[in-house]
Amino acid sequence: MTEQRVPRVVVVGCGYWGQNLVRNFAQLGALAAVCDADPVKLQKLPVGDDVLKVSRIEDVLARPEIEGVVIAAPAAQHFSLARKSLLAGKDVFVEKPLALQLADGNELVELARKQGRILMVGHLLHYHPAIAELRRMLHAGELGRVEYISSSRLNLGKLRTEEDILWSFAPHDISAILYLLEETPTRVVAQGASYLNHPISDVTLTILSFASGVKAHIFVSWLHPFKEQKLVIVGDRKMAVFDDTQAEQKLVVYSHRVDWINRMPVARKADGEVIALSKDEPLKLECQHFLDCVRDRKTPNTDGENGLKVLSILHAAGKSIRENGHPVVLDQLAAPRFYVDPSAIVDEPCEIGDGTKIWHFSHIMKDCRIGAKCNLGQNVHVASGVRIGNNVKIQNNVSLYTGVELEDDVFCGPSMVFTNVITPRSHVNRRSEYQRTLVKKGASLGANSTIVCGTTVGEYAFIGAGAVVTRDVPAYALMVGVPARQIGWVCQCGVTLSLANGNGTCSGCGKNYVLDAERKLLVSQEEIMLTERAPERLAASAGAD
Repeated sequence: MTEQRVPRVVVVGCGYWGQNLVRNFAQLGALAAVCDADPVKLQKLPVGDDVLKVSRIEDVLARPEIEGVVIAAPAAQHFSLARKSLLAGKDVFVEKPLALQLADGNELVELARKQGRILMVGHLLHYHPAIAELRRMLHAGELGRVEYISSSRLNLGKLRTEEDILWSFAPHDISAILYLLEETPTRVVAQGASYLNHPISDVTLTILSFASGVKAHIFVSWLHPFKEQKLVIVGDRKMAVFDDTQAEQKLVVYSHRVDWINRMPVARKADGEVIALSKDEPLKLECQHFLDCVRDRKTPNTDGENGLKVLSILHAAGKSIRENGHPVVLDQLAAPRFYVDPSAIVDEPCEIGDGTKIWHFSHIMKDCRIGAKCNLGQNVHVASGVRIGNNVKIQNNVSLYTGVELEDDVFCGPSMVFTNVITPRSHVNRRSEYQRTLVKKGASLGANSTIVCGTTVGEYAFIGAGAVVTRDVPAYALMVGVPARQIGWVCQCGVTLSLANGNGTCSGCGKNYVLDAERKLLVSQEEIMLTERAPERLAASAGAD
Protein backbone atom coordinates (compact mmCIF):
# COMPACT_ATOMS: atom_id res chain seq x y z
CA MET A 1 0.00 0.00 0.00
CA THR A 2 1.39 3.41 -0.97
CA GLU A 3 2.08 5.70 1.97
CA GLN A 4 0.04 8.90 1.82
CA ARG A 5 1.78 12.24 1.44
CA VAL A 6 1.93 14.42 4.56
CA PRO A 7 1.49 18.16 3.89
CA ARG A 8 3.98 20.49 5.59
CA VAL A 9 2.80 23.31 7.87
CA VAL A 10 4.04 26.22 9.96
CA VAL A 11 2.58 26.95 13.42
CA VAL A 12 2.29 30.68 14.10
CA GLY A 13 2.09 31.57 17.79
CA CYS A 14 3.90 29.29 20.21
CA GLY A 15 2.31 30.20 23.53
CA TYR A 16 0.39 27.87 25.82
CA TRP A 17 -1.95 26.43 23.20
CA GLY A 18 0.41 26.87 20.27
CA GLN A 19 2.88 24.52 21.92
CA ASN A 20 0.22 21.79 21.91
CA LEU A 21 -0.27 22.32 18.19
CA VAL A 22 3.49 22.23 17.62
CA ARG A 23 3.68 18.93 19.48
CA ASN A 24 0.86 17.30 17.51
CA PHE A 25 1.93 18.44 14.06
CA ALA A 26 5.49 17.33 14.86
CA GLN A 27 4.22 13.88 15.88
CA LEU A 28 2.26 13.70 12.63
CA GLY A 29 5.42 14.45 10.65
CA ALA A 30 3.97 17.69 9.25
CA LEU A 31 5.85 20.41 11.13
CA ALA A 32 8.14 22.37 8.80
CA ALA A 33 8.47 25.64 10.73
CA VAL A 34 7.42 27.55 13.83
CA CYS A 35 6.88 31.29 14.10
CA ASP A 36 6.73 33.54 17.15
CA ALA A 37 7.79 37.12 17.87
CA ASP A 38 9.34 36.01 21.18
CA PRO A 39 12.83 34.54 20.56
CA VAL A 40 12.86 32.97 24.03
CA LYS A 41 9.74 30.90 23.23
CA LEU A 42 11.25 29.81 19.93
CA GLN A 43 14.46 28.76 21.61
CA LYS A 44 12.68 26.63 24.21
CA LEU A 45 10.50 24.73 21.74
CA PRO A 46 11.41 21.00 21.72
CA VAL A 47 11.56 20.59 17.96
CA GLY A 48 14.19 19.02 15.73
CA ASP A 49 16.96 20.88 13.94
CA ASP A 50 15.12 20.39 10.65
CA VAL A 51 12.26 22.65 11.83
CA LEU A 52 12.74 26.25 10.76
CA LYS A 53 12.34 28.92 13.48
CA VAL A 54 11.32 32.43 12.39
CA SER A 55 10.02 35.57 14.09
CA ARG A 56 7.98 36.92 11.14
CA ILE A 57 5.30 35.07 9.19
CA GLU A 58 6.51 36.75 5.99
CA ASP A 59 9.71 34.70 6.29
CA VAL A 60 7.82 31.46 5.57
CA LEU A 61 4.87 32.44 3.35
CA ALA A 62 7.07 32.48 0.24
CA ARG A 63 8.34 28.94 0.84
CA PRO A 64 6.58 26.56 -1.61
CA GLU A 65 7.17 23.49 0.56
CA ILE A 66 4.90 24.94 3.26
CA GLU A 67 1.27 24.27 2.28
CA GLY A 68 -0.57 25.12 5.49
CA VAL A 69 -0.45 27.87 8.10
CA VAL A 70 -1.69 27.05 11.62
CA ILE A 71 -2.53 30.20 13.58
CA ALA A 72 -2.51 30.12 17.38
CA ALA A 73 -1.59 33.76 17.98
CA PRO A 74 -3.79 36.05 20.15
CA ALA A 75 -7.32 36.40 18.78
CA ALA A 76 -6.78 40.04 17.82
CA GLN A 77 -4.23 38.86 15.24
CA HIS A 78 -6.27 36.04 13.71
CA PHE A 79 -7.75 38.10 10.89
CA SER A 80 -4.55 39.77 9.69
CA LEU A 81 -2.47 36.58 9.87
CA ALA A 82 -5.12 34.45 8.16
CA ARG A 83 -5.61 37.06 5.44
CA LYS A 84 -1.87 37.25 4.70
CA SER A 85 -1.68 33.47 4.54
CA LEU A 86 -4.65 33.08 2.19
CA LEU A 87 -3.33 35.80 -0.12
CA ALA A 88 -0.02 33.91 -0.21
CA GLY A 89 -1.88 30.84 -1.48
CA LYS A 90 -1.67 28.84 1.75
CA ASP A 91 -4.33 26.70 3.40
CA VAL A 92 -5.20 28.01 6.87
CA PHE A 93 -6.13 26.48 10.21
CA VAL A 94 -6.99 29.31 12.61
CA GLU A 95 -7.77 28.77 16.27
CA LYS A 96 -11.12 30.02 17.53
CA PRO A 97 -12.50 32.58 17.14
CA LEU A 98 -12.18 32.99 13.38
CA ALA A 99 -11.92 36.77 13.91
CA LEU A 100 -13.13 39.39 16.37
CA GLN A 101 -15.32 41.22 13.85
CA LEU A 102 -18.09 39.59 11.83
CA ALA A 103 -17.11 41.59 8.73
CA ASP A 104 -13.53 40.30 9.04
CA GLY A 105 -14.78 36.72 9.31
CA ASN A 106 -16.89 37.18 6.18
CA GLU A 107 -13.89 38.58 4.35
CA LEU A 108 -11.77 35.55 5.25
CA VAL A 109 -14.46 33.11 4.08
CA GLU A 110 -14.85 34.96 0.77
CA LEU A 111 -11.09 35.23 0.31
CA ALA A 112 -10.60 31.50 0.91
CA ARG A 113 -13.30 30.77 -1.67
CA LYS A 114 -11.77 33.08 -4.26
CA GLN A 115 -8.28 31.70 -3.68
CA GLY A 116 -9.46 28.10 -3.71
CA ARG A 117 -7.90 27.55 -0.28
CA ILE A 118 -8.87 25.49 2.76
CA LEU A 119 -10.04 27.58 5.74
CA MET A 120 -10.55 25.62 8.95
CA VAL A 121 -11.45 26.92 12.43
CA GLY A 122 -10.21 25.27 15.62
CA HIS A 123 -13.51 24.20 17.16
CA LEU A 124 -11.89 21.36 19.07
CA LEU A 125 -15.00 19.72 20.52
CA HIS A 126 -16.16 18.68 17.04
CA TYR A 127 -13.30 16.18 17.10
CA HIS A 128 -13.80 14.93 20.67
CA PRO A 129 -14.88 11.24 20.84
CA ALA A 130 -17.49 12.14 23.50
CA ILE A 131 -19.17 14.73 21.26
CA ALA A 132 -19.07 12.30 18.34
CA GLU A 133 -20.82 9.68 20.50
CA LEU A 134 -23.40 12.18 21.75
CA ARG A 135 -24.18 13.19 18.16
CA ARG A 136 -24.63 9.51 17.25
CA MET A 137 -27.00 9.05 20.22
CA LEU A 138 -29.07 12.05 19.17
CA HIS A 139 -29.30 10.80 15.58
CA ALA A 140 -30.36 7.36 16.84
CA GLY A 141 -32.96 8.87 19.20
CA GLU A 142 -31.43 7.21 22.24
CA LEU A 143 -31.92 10.28 24.44
CA GLY A 144 -35.40 10.94 23.11
CA ARG A 145 -36.59 14.49 22.46
CA VAL A 146 -34.00 17.01 23.66
CA GLU A 147 -35.45 19.34 26.29
CA TYR A 148 -32.45 21.51 27.07
CA ILE A 149 -28.66 21.62 27.08
CA SER A 150 -26.51 23.11 29.82
CA SER A 151 -22.78 23.74 29.58
CA SER A 152 -20.26 25.16 32.01
CA ARG A 153 -16.64 26.05 31.32
CA LEU A 154 -15.10 27.44 34.50
CA ASN A 155 -11.58 28.01 35.83
CA LEU A 156 -9.35 30.41 37.72
CA GLY A 157 -7.46 32.06 34.82
CA LYS A 158 -6.11 32.30 32.22
CA LEU A 159 -7.02 36.00 32.39
CA ARG A 160 -6.96 38.00 29.15
CA THR A 161 -7.21 41.64 28.19
CA GLU A 162 -7.66 41.52 24.41
CA GLU A 163 -10.88 39.45 24.59
CA ASP A 164 -13.45 38.72 27.28
CA ILE A 165 -14.48 35.36 28.69
CA LEU A 166 -17.33 35.07 26.20
CA TRP A 167 -14.93 35.10 23.25
CA SER A 168 -12.26 33.05 25.01
CA PHE A 169 -14.29 30.17 26.47
CA ALA A 170 -17.80 30.17 24.95
CA PRO A 171 -16.87 29.35 21.31
CA HIS A 172 -16.11 25.77 22.38
CA ASP A 173 -19.60 25.19 23.77
CA ILE A 174 -21.47 27.20 21.13
CA SER A 175 -19.84 25.23 18.31
CA ALA A 176 -20.51 21.91 20.06
CA ILE A 177 -24.18 22.75 20.69
CA LEU A 178 -24.74 23.80 17.06
CA TYR A 179 -23.02 20.60 15.92
CA LEU A 180 -25.16 18.41 18.20
CA LEU A 181 -28.51 20.05 17.47
CA GLU A 182 -27.82 20.78 13.79
CA GLU A 183 -29.82 23.99 13.95
CA THR A 184 -29.13 27.65 14.56
CA PRO A 185 -30.66 29.63 17.45
CA THR A 186 -33.41 32.14 16.74
CA ARG A 187 -32.78 34.24 19.86
CA VAL A 188 -29.83 35.01 22.12
CA VAL A 189 -29.97 36.44 25.64
CA ALA A 190 -26.79 37.08 27.63
CA GLN A 191 -25.60 38.80 30.77
CA GLY A 192 -22.03 39.44 31.85
CA ALA A 193 -20.05 41.01 34.65
CA SER A 194 -16.56 42.49 34.77
CA TYR A 195 -14.72 42.51 38.06
CA LEU A 196 -11.05 42.77 37.12
CA ASN A 197 -10.75 44.94 34.03
CA HIS A 198 -13.83 46.89 32.99
CA PRO A 199 -15.45 46.44 30.48
CA ILE A 200 -13.87 42.99 29.85
CA SER A 201 -16.40 40.42 31.10
CA ASP A 202 -15.01 37.81 33.50
CA VAL A 203 -18.28 35.89 33.83
CA THR A 204 -21.11 35.45 31.31
CA LEU A 205 -24.33 33.46 31.10
CA THR A 206 -25.79 33.00 27.62
CA ILE A 207 -29.15 31.44 26.73
CA LEU A 208 -29.78 30.24 23.17
CA SER A 209 -33.36 29.59 22.03
CA PHE A 210 -33.99 27.29 19.06
CA ALA A 211 -37.01 26.95 16.79
CA SER A 212 -37.37 23.30 17.86
CA GLY A 213 -38.10 24.47 21.42
CA VAL A 214 -34.70 23.49 22.82
CA LYS A 215 -32.88 25.97 25.03
CA ALA A 216 -29.15 25.93 25.77
CA HIS A 217 -27.49 27.60 28.76
CA ILE A 218 -23.78 28.44 28.55
CA PHE A 219 -22.01 29.54 31.74
CA VAL A 220 -18.36 30.58 31.42
CA SER A 221 -15.95 32.17 33.89
CA TRP A 222 -12.22 32.54 34.43
CA LEU A 223 -12.83 33.80 37.96
CA HIS A 224 -13.98 30.55 39.53
CA PRO A 225 -12.47 28.60 42.47
CA PHE A 226 -12.26 25.28 40.59
CA LYS A 227 -12.07 23.92 37.06
CA GLU A 228 -15.22 22.58 35.46
CA GLN A 229 -15.91 21.55 31.86
CA LYS A 230 -19.33 19.94 31.62
CA LEU A 231 -22.00 19.62 28.98
CA VAL A 232 -25.37 18.15 29.99
CA ILE A 233 -28.07 17.07 27.56
CA VAL A 234 -31.51 16.45 29.03
CA GLY A 235 -33.78 14.29 26.88
CA ASP A 236 -37.22 12.92 27.65
CA ARG A 237 -35.83 9.36 27.65
CA LYS A 238 -32.28 9.73 28.96
CA MET A 239 -29.86 12.36 30.20
CA ALA A 240 -26.17 12.53 29.27
CA VAL A 241 -23.29 14.22 31.08
CA PHE A 242 -19.99 14.94 29.32
CA ASP A 243 -17.34 15.88 31.90
CA ASP A 244 -14.04 16.60 30.16
CA THR A 245 -12.14 16.86 33.46
CA GLN A 246 -12.66 13.14 34.13
CA ALA A 247 -10.03 10.69 32.97
CA GLU A 248 -12.11 7.50 32.71
CA GLN A 249 -15.75 8.55 32.99
CA LYS A 250 -15.99 11.40 30.53
CA LEU A 251 -19.43 10.42 29.24
CA VAL A 252 -22.15 9.03 31.51
CA VAL A 253 -25.76 8.41 30.51
CA TYR A 254 -28.59 8.32 33.06
CA SER A 255 -31.98 6.70 32.45
CA HIS A 256 -33.66 9.18 34.77
CA ARG A 257 -37.29 9.88 34.03
CA VAL A 258 -40.20 11.88 35.32
CA ASP A 259 -43.49 10.12 36.07
CA TRP A 260 -46.79 11.90 36.59
CA ILE A 261 -48.72 10.67 39.62
CA ASN A 262 -51.96 12.35 40.61
CA ARG A 263 -51.10 15.00 38.06
CA MET A 264 -47.87 15.78 39.87
CA PRO A 265 -44.35 15.18 38.47
CA VAL A 266 -42.22 12.64 40.35
CA ALA A 267 -38.52 12.19 39.56
CA ARG A 268 -37.28 8.60 39.11
CA LYS A 269 -33.50 8.32 39.30
CA ALA A 270 -31.36 5.54 37.85
CA ASP A 271 -27.71 4.59 37.99
CA GLY A 272 -25.43 6.09 35.39
CA GLU A 273 -23.98 4.08 32.52
CA VAL A 274 -20.38 4.94 31.63
CA ILE A 275 -19.96 5.04 27.85
CA ALA A 276 -16.68 3.64 26.53
CA LEU A 277 -14.83 6.13 24.31
CA SER A 278 -11.80 6.11 22.11
CA LYS A 279 -8.63 7.30 23.86
CA ASP A 280 -7.58 9.38 20.84
CA GLU A 281 -6.49 12.91 21.71
CA PRO A 282 -9.07 15.33 20.21
CA LEU A 283 -6.39 17.84 19.23
CA LYS A 284 -4.46 15.18 17.35
CA LEU A 285 -7.63 14.16 15.51
CA GLU A 286 -8.26 17.80 14.65
CA CYS A 287 -4.71 18.31 13.36
CA GLN A 288 -4.91 15.12 11.28
CA HIS A 289 -8.22 16.28 9.82
CA PHE A 290 -6.63 19.54 8.67
CA LEU A 291 -3.79 17.65 6.99
CA ASP A 292 -6.28 15.31 5.29
CA CYS A 293 -8.25 18.30 3.98
CA VAL A 294 -5.08 19.95 2.65
CA ARG A 295 -3.94 16.75 0.92
CA ASP A 296 -7.32 15.64 -0.44
CA ARG A 297 -8.78 19.15 -1.06
CA LYS A 298 -11.93 18.47 0.93
CA THR A 299 -14.00 20.85 3.03
CA PRO A 300 -13.20 20.70 6.77
CA ASN A 301 -15.89 19.72 9.25
CA THR A 302 -15.26 23.07 10.96
CA ASP A 303 -14.81 25.27 7.90
CA GLY A 304 -15.03 29.04 7.63
CA GLU A 305 -18.84 28.95 7.32
CA ASN A 306 -18.99 27.04 10.58
CA GLY A 307 -16.73 29.66 12.16
CA LEU A 308 -19.03 32.42 10.89
CA LYS A 309 -22.07 30.84 12.56
CA VAL A 310 -20.29 30.80 15.91
CA LEU A 311 -19.03 34.33 15.31
CA SER A 312 -22.55 35.63 14.65
CA ILE A 313 -23.81 34.12 17.92
CA LEU A 314 -20.87 35.62 19.85
CA HIS A 315 -21.72 39.02 18.39
CA ALA A 316 -25.39 38.60 19.31
CA ALA A 317 -24.45 37.59 22.88
CA GLY A 318 -22.08 40.56 23.17
CA LYS A 319 -24.84 42.90 21.97
CA SER A 320 -27.25 41.45 24.52
CA ILE A 321 -24.70 41.97 27.32
CA ARG A 322 -24.16 45.61 26.30
CA GLU A 323 -27.95 46.09 26.32
CA ASN A 324 -28.30 44.65 29.86
CA GLY A 325 -29.66 41.28 28.78
CA HIS A 326 -32.06 42.47 26.10
CA PRO A 327 -32.90 39.59 23.70
CA VAL A 328 -31.26 39.66 20.27
CA VAL A 329 -33.29 37.97 17.53
CA LEU A 330 -31.28 36.14 14.88
CA ASP A 331 -32.43 35.38 11.38
CA GLN A 332 -32.19 31.67 10.85
CA LEU A 333 -28.96 31.05 8.97
CA ALA A 334 -30.24 29.44 5.80
CA ALA A 335 -28.29 26.89 3.85
CA PRO A 336 -25.98 28.55 1.33
CA ARG A 337 -28.01 30.03 -1.54
CA PHE A 338 -25.61 28.63 -4.09
CA TYR A 339 -22.64 26.28 -4.20
CA VAL A 340 -19.12 27.17 -5.30
CA ASP A 341 -16.52 24.41 -5.33
CA PRO A 342 -13.44 25.34 -3.25
CA SER A 343 -11.27 25.17 -6.38
CA ALA A 344 -13.47 27.68 -8.25
CA ILE A 345 -12.99 31.45 -8.09
CA VAL A 346 -15.81 34.02 -7.99
CA ASP A 347 -14.74 37.66 -8.24
CA GLU A 348 -16.79 40.33 -6.51
CA PRO A 349 -19.14 41.95 -7.13
CA CYS A 350 -21.34 39.55 -9.04
CA GLU A 351 -24.85 38.16 -8.68
CA ILE A 352 -25.54 34.43 -8.35
CA GLY A 353 -29.07 33.03 -7.98
CA ASP A 354 -30.45 30.49 -5.53
CA GLY A 355 -29.55 26.86 -6.14
CA THR A 356 -26.84 27.53 -8.72
CA LYS A 357 -23.77 25.26 -8.65
CA ILE A 358 -20.32 26.25 -9.88
CA TRP A 359 -17.91 23.34 -10.14
CA HIS A 360 -14.17 22.64 -10.18
CA PHE A 361 -11.64 25.18 -11.50
CA SER A 362 -14.26 27.53 -12.92
CA HIS A 363 -13.75 31.30 -12.86
CA ILE A 364 -16.57 33.82 -12.61
CA MET A 365 -15.34 37.39 -13.15
CA LYS A 366 -16.86 40.46 -11.56
CA ASP A 367 -20.07 42.17 -12.69
CA CYS A 368 -21.60 38.92 -13.96
CA ARG A 369 -25.23 38.02 -13.36
CA ILE A 370 -26.07 34.32 -13.10
CA GLY A 371 -29.65 33.23 -12.47
CA ALA A 372 -31.14 30.56 -10.22
CA LYS A 373 -30.67 26.78 -10.52
CA CYS A 374 -27.86 27.00 -13.07
CA ASN A 375 -25.14 24.36 -13.32
CA LEU A 376 -21.66 25.44 -14.47
CA GLY A 377 -19.37 22.46 -15.03
CA GLN A 378 -15.64 22.07 -14.67
CA ASN A 379 -13.29 24.72 -16.10
CA VAL A 380 -16.00 27.16 -17.13
CA HIS A 381 -14.92 30.78 -17.64
CA VAL A 382 -17.49 33.60 -17.39
CA ALA A 383 -16.07 37.00 -18.35
CA SER A 384 -17.08 40.37 -16.91
CA GLY A 385 -20.56 41.58 -17.74
CA VAL A 386 -21.95 38.26 -19.00
CA ARG A 387 -25.64 37.66 -18.34
CA ILE A 388 -26.98 34.15 -17.70
CA GLY A 389 -30.65 33.37 -17.06
CA ASN A 390 -32.28 30.73 -14.86
CA ASN A 391 -31.82 26.96 -15.18
CA VAL A 392 -28.94 27.27 -17.65
CA LYS A 393 -26.62 24.27 -17.98
CA ILE A 394 -23.04 24.93 -19.10
CA GLN A 395 -20.92 21.83 -19.59
CA ASN A 396 -17.15 21.49 -19.07
CA ASN A 397 -14.57 23.72 -20.78
CA VAL A 398 -16.90 26.48 -22.01
CA SER A 399 -15.86 30.15 -22.03
CA LEU A 400 -18.47 32.91 -22.11
CA TYR A 401 -16.83 36.17 -23.15
CA THR A 402 -18.01 39.72 -22.56
CA GLY A 403 -21.06 40.42 -24.71
CA VAL A 404 -22.64 36.99 -24.34
CA GLU A 405 -26.17 36.75 -22.95
CA LEU A 406 -27.98 33.47 -22.31
CA GLU A 407 -31.69 33.48 -21.57
CA ASP A 408 -33.46 30.89 -19.37
CA ASP A 409 -33.09 27.13 -19.98
CA VAL A 410 -30.16 27.38 -22.43
CA PHE A 411 -27.88 24.34 -22.77
CA CYS A 412 -24.18 24.75 -23.69
CA GLY A 413 -22.52 21.46 -24.63
CA PRO A 414 -18.97 20.45 -23.68
CA SER A 415 -16.19 22.61 -25.15
CA MET A 416 -18.53 24.73 -27.31
CA VAL A 417 -17.14 28.18 -28.16
CA PHE A 418 -18.32 31.80 -28.08
CA THR A 419 -16.38 34.67 -29.66
CA ASN A 420 -16.72 38.41 -29.07
CA VAL A 421 -14.75 40.10 -31.89
CA ILE A 422 -14.82 39.50 -35.66
CA THR A 423 -11.17 40.32 -36.49
CA PRO A 424 -9.07 39.34 -33.46
CA ARG A 425 -5.37 40.24 -33.39
CA SER A 426 -3.08 39.71 -30.44
CA HIS A 427 -1.37 43.05 -30.96
CA VAL A 428 -4.58 45.09 -31.53
CA ASN A 429 -6.91 46.07 -28.68
CA ARG A 430 -10.47 45.29 -29.88
CA ARG A 431 -12.36 45.89 -26.60
CA SER A 432 -14.36 48.71 -28.16
CA GLU A 433 -15.48 46.27 -30.87
CA TYR A 434 -16.99 43.56 -28.66
CA GLN A 435 -20.27 42.40 -30.19
CA ARG A 436 -23.37 41.10 -28.44
CA THR A 437 -24.32 37.46 -28.80
CA LEU A 438 -27.80 36.48 -27.65
CA VAL A 439 -28.96 32.91 -27.09
CA LYS A 440 -32.67 32.87 -26.47
CA LYS A 441 -34.77 30.76 -24.13
CA GLY A 442 -34.45 26.99 -24.35
CA ALA A 443 -31.83 26.84 -27.13
CA SER A 444 -29.26 24.02 -27.14
CA LEU A 445 -25.70 24.45 -28.38
CA GLY A 446 -24.06 21.11 -29.16
CA ALA A 447 -20.61 19.92 -28.12
CA ASN A 448 -17.72 21.71 -29.86
CA SER A 449 -20.08 24.06 -31.72
CA THR A 450 -19.02 27.68 -32.29
CA ILE A 451 -21.25 30.75 -32.08
CA VAL A 452 -19.62 33.68 -33.90
CA CYS A 453 -20.24 36.97 -32.14
CA GLY A 454 -22.98 39.36 -33.24
CA THR A 455 -25.52 36.59 -33.86
CA THR A 456 -28.80 35.69 -32.22
CA VAL A 457 -29.86 32.08 -31.66
CA GLY A 458 -33.65 31.86 -31.49
CA GLU A 459 -35.83 30.20 -28.87
CA TYR A 460 -35.46 26.42 -28.64
CA ALA A 461 -33.11 26.28 -31.63
CA PHE A 462 -30.82 23.26 -31.75
CA ILE A 463 -27.20 23.70 -32.89
CA GLY A 464 -25.61 20.36 -33.80
CA ALA A 465 -22.23 19.19 -32.49
CA GLY A 466 -19.33 20.91 -34.24
CA ALA A 467 -21.52 23.38 -36.16
CA VAL A 468 -20.27 26.94 -36.73
CA VAL A 469 -23.02 29.57 -36.51
CA THR A 470 -22.19 32.70 -38.54
CA ARG A 471 -25.66 34.30 -38.84
CA ASP A 472 -28.91 34.58 -36.91
CA VAL A 473 -30.76 31.34 -36.25
CA PRO A 474 -34.60 31.19 -36.28
CA ALA A 475 -36.56 29.85 -33.33
CA TYR A 476 -36.88 26.03 -33.32
CA ALA A 477 -34.34 25.67 -36.17
CA LEU A 478 -32.12 22.58 -36.39
CA MET A 479 -28.64 23.68 -37.55
CA VAL A 480 -25.64 21.55 -38.62
CA GLY A 481 -22.41 21.95 -40.57
CA VAL A 482 -19.65 24.50 -41.22
CA PRO A 483 -20.94 27.07 -41.72
CA ALA A 484 -24.17 26.03 -40.05
CA ARG A 485 -27.21 25.55 -42.27
CA GLN A 486 -30.75 24.70 -41.33
CA ILE A 487 -31.88 21.14 -42.06
CA GLY A 488 -35.15 21.09 -40.15
CA TRP A 489 -37.16 22.09 -37.10
CA VAL A 490 -37.23 20.83 -33.52
CA CYS A 491 -39.81 20.86 -30.76
CA GLN A 492 -39.33 22.55 -27.41
CA CYS A 493 -38.56 19.10 -26.02
CA GLY A 494 -35.75 18.59 -28.57
CA VAL A 495 -37.41 16.03 -30.85
CA THR A 496 -37.07 16.66 -34.61
CA LEU A 497 -40.40 17.67 -36.16
CA SER A 498 -41.99 16.25 -39.29
CA LEU A 499 -44.14 18.92 -40.96
CA ALA A 500 -46.86 18.32 -43.56
CA ASN A 501 -48.50 21.27 -45.30
CA GLY A 502 -46.83 23.61 -42.83
CA ASN A 503 -48.25 21.86 -39.77
CA GLY A 504 -46.84 19.29 -37.42
CA THR A 505 -47.26 17.52 -34.11
CA CYS A 506 -44.29 16.48 -31.99
CA SER A 507 -44.04 12.70 -31.69
CA GLY A 508 -42.40 13.14 -28.31
CA CYS A 509 -44.63 15.50 -26.35
CA GLY A 510 -47.61 16.16 -28.61
CA LYS A 511 -47.14 19.91 -29.08
CA ASN A 512 -48.57 21.36 -32.31
CA TYR A 513 -46.65 23.72 -34.63
CA VAL A 514 -47.46 25.91 -37.66
CA LEU A 515 -45.12 27.43 -40.27
CA ASP A 516 -45.72 30.95 -41.50
CA ALA A 517 -46.47 31.69 -45.16
CA GLU A 518 -42.80 32.18 -46.01
CA ARG A 519 -41.86 28.94 -44.27
CA LYS A 520 -39.28 30.88 -42.26
CA LEU A 521 -40.99 31.03 -38.88
CA LEU A 522 -42.22 28.09 -36.84
CA VAL A 523 -44.79 28.91 -34.19
CA SER A 524 -46.24 26.58 -31.58
CA GLN A 525 -49.99 26.41 -31.11
CA GLU A 526 -49.38 27.46 -27.52
CA GLU A 527 -47.63 30.63 -28.72
CA ILE A 528 -50.48 31.38 -31.11
CA MET A 529 -52.98 31.25 -28.27
CA LEU A 530 -50.82 33.29 -25.92
CA THR A 531 -49.58 35.99 -28.27
CA GLU A 532 -52.38 36.14 -30.88
CA ARG A 533 -49.88 36.48 -33.72
CA ALA A 534 -51.13 38.17 -36.90
CA PRO A 535 -53.90 35.82 -38.16
CA GLU A 536 -53.33 36.72 -41.78
CA ARG A 537 -49.74 35.37 -41.67
CA LEU A 538 -50.81 32.08 -40.14
CA ALA A 539 -53.91 31.64 -42.28
CA ALA A 540 -51.77 31.84 -45.38
CA SER A 541 -49.73 28.89 -44.14
CA ALA A 542 -52.61 26.47 -44.26
CA GLY A 543 -52.20 25.70 -47.96
CA ALA A 544 -48.40 25.85 -48.08
CA ASP A 545 -46.39 22.73 -48.93
